[in-house]
Amino acid sequence: MVTVYDYPGAVIADRAGVDIVLVGDSAANVVHGMSTTLEFGMDETIMHARAVKRADPKALFVVDMPWLSFHVSVEDTVRNAGRIVQEGGAEAVKLEGGRKRLPMIQAILDAEIPVMGHLGLTPQSVHAMGGFKVQGKMVDAAQALIEDAIAISEIGCFSVVLEGVPDILGELITKEVDIPTIGIGAGPATDGQVLVFHDVLGLGSGNYPKFVRPYASLADDAVAALERYVADVTSGDFPGEDESYHVSDEIAAEMLRGRKSG
Repeated sequence: MVTVYDYPGAVIADRAGVDIVLVGDSAANVVHGMSTTLEFGMDETIMHARAVKRADPKALFVVDMPWLSFHVSVEDTVRNAGRIVQEGGAEAVKLEGGRKRLPMIQAILDAEIPVMGHLGLTPQSVHAMGGFKVQGKMVDAAQALIEDAIAISEIGCFSVVLEGVPDILGELITKEVDIPTIGIGAGPATDGQVLVFHDVLGLGSGNYPKFVRPYASLADDAVAALERYVADVTSGDFPGEDESYHVSDEIAAEMLRGRKSG
């Protein structure tokens, strides 16, 4: 699974053969430069989802439910999930949280919208967690996450993202539940993996989380390309003959005569 946020990203991810594309609320950070995902709302979510939908990805298309879109009431939760499907074109929604979110998950499922869970380091709870910290490092906390995973699995989530947990906990949860687990900083034993599009391609600042493996350095390549562009424009090398439109010599001469006579 890879997060994507726009039409070209979805085309690239689909061409690469990923199984799931996710419009993550991480767009708040990597696209909009926000410090947390809490500033990212329904309107932004649907805008990004519609852009991805236009690529008509063959991959399963999942969209994050943003903060406060599933926290206030069951009715609001279903309405917001419905908007993501109806307006954004999503085939499933993802929401953060365990047993406390069971009524919301059940209501979305009752509306016949598939739900992907998200446990562990849940970025929408960053303040409650005291920052972006690995979760489930102590026995009691690990047991609570296992119980959360079992609960959302039994209620009907079709898969669960496990973020920022020790590798042994990722392995234990994967063995305990009957649904696929998708890890991000959860070790190699999960059934799948997810990373942010920009992190995989090296489009960030280079200060990536421990769990990221960049597979390219496109930010550096982009800077180098733009530097060459600036240099060519400054020197007069761009545009050249190949980048210019031409008319016949006769028309060019007539244009010049007309200009002189004017």
